[in-house]
Amino acid sequence: MPTQQTIAEHLDLSQPTVSDLLQRLGIDWRKSTIDDVRVAYIRHLREQAAGRFSDGPLDLMNERARLAKEQADRLELQNAQTRKELAPIVLIEQVLAKAGVRVAGILDAIPGMIRRRSPSLSSSDLDCISAEISKARNLAASISLNDLESEGQS
Repeated sequence: MPTQQTIAEHLDLSQPTVSDLLQRLGIDWRKSTIDDVRVAYIRHLREQAAGRFSDGPLDLMNERARLAKEQADRLELQNAQTRKELAPIVLIEQVLAKAGVRVAGILDAIPGMIRRRSPSLSSSDLDCISAEISKARNLAASISLNDLESEGQS
């Protein structure tokens, strides 16, 4: 039965390093042969070299997986932009603002158009129509991105 010092000399390590290594690898050196320890140590080194083992706060395998996911997400976003499925928010805001101005002009013209086509309508009827148009304009103007997102989730 080898001692930790014997194992350390066999693996060309210090005794404290061997003690730590045996603990991390879960090897009971009192019940193992020096060959068992050597094989476990070599396998441990292979896992480290392949990036499948981490003994610190950063896990190389998980970090590589996270990086691969981020790269795939970026590529997916670039592909969506290439297919014209996405547009910059600034551009969308500009388009919607111009569309809103045009729609507002059409809505503002409705009471005058109704007055010309139906002169028999009273002022209170036209005021009612104007009030409803104002409600619609105010509602459209007050919609925010958060409103649209919560609407899509329900």
